Amino acid sequence: MTTAEPTEPAGDGDELRVTTLELFFDLVFVFTLTQLSSLLQHDISPTGVVHVVLIFIVLFWMYGGYVWLTNHVPPVTVSRRLLLISGMAGFFVCALSIPGAFGHDAVTFGAGYLFVVVVHAGLYANAYGSTVLRFVPLNLLGASCVVAAGLLDGAPRYALWVAPITFQYIASVLTRHADEGSRSAFNLRPGHFVERHGLLLIVAFGESVVAIGIGIGATPLTLSAIATAVLALLLAAALWWVYFGQDERRAEATLRAAPLDRRVVMALNAYFYAFIPILLGVIGLAAGVKLAVGLVDARLPVETSLLLGGGVALYLAGDVGYRLALGHRPVGYRLAGVAAAAVTLPLGVAVSAVAQIVGLVVVVLVVLAAEARITHLRA
Repeated sequence: MTTAEPTEPAGDGDELRVTTLELFFDLVFVFTLTQLSSLLQHDISPTGVVHVVLIFIVLFWMYGGYVWLTNHVPPVTVSRRLLLISGMAGFFVCALSIPGAFGHDAVTFGAGYLFVVVVHAGLYANAYGSTVLRFVPLNLLGASCVVAAGLLDGAPRYALWVAPITFQYIASVLTRHADEGSRSAFNLRPGHFVERHGLLLIVAFGESVVAIGIGIGATPLTLSAIATAVLALLLAAALWWVYFGQDERRAEATLRAAPLDRRVVMALNAYFYAFIPILLGVIGLAAGVKLAVGLVDARLPVETSLLLGGGVALYLAGDVGYRLALGHRPVGYRLAGVAAAAVTLPLGVAVSAVAQIVGLVVVVLVVLAAEARITHLRA
């Protein structure tokens, strides 16, 4: 640690970069996305989708809590680093138990999640004292519900899984209405906050690239197989461009210019609520790619085609929500892209995996080209 590194809670004008430990933390968290993608790949039923969505939202809320924490209190001391690594270990246990989170590993998942919440609460309480009473009790109550869910079956189990999501929403409302004396605990450094979520998304895209290799597997590297893999990579690159072409760069300036109350609301809406469909889209696309790439020229099952088209549609829909939360325009072409991605389903089912992937690449590129033309004409 150098003397220039901040060691106290964030001030409004302070700025810092994402540390390597935070990036390490994100790599571990993205393993949960990998596990969810695998879970979805092996169970594309409505029940399987519900399981993926519930697990993701519960985990992503606490991931966001750690992002907000390190944005305020950088992990630059030995004690903070050790505690953050402890929280990382809790997320890793959760990730390992995801395949059985609604079955034989339900209690293990709940225990890992409770540990994640306790470490987060301790770190925040150490920095801000009683201010954390606005949200820590609700987080602990939600984690207790997840533990209890592991002991039950049927409807009561699902009710207990929904409970922490409800508590998370209530906690976000309480955070938005923090009083003047405690607002420093709910402020944020825009540059660090935007960079951290951008890095998370980059690592998540890495999951899509890995999915291409896993999907190819032992398939002979024919020209068709190579072309399919490259097209899948181009699709991931096109989706990267959707967000990183303009959105990330504009977001920091927007958050920095916003007054504190508005900044907190915008950050919650853009980087939690809007990021849910963005990351679920990446999860769905990765699962679809794993299944589709190995089939090469074959027609796709309806479920696999839904994962491909639905993953891209969800991602674009989340990006529309992200732009709206930050007041960025235009969004019309991206909304049209949501519909167009959804209707590529017949290409996969009636023609081939290659045809649907090509169709999705074309959809995203047309959206980007149309936006670039409008931006140029308005300039």
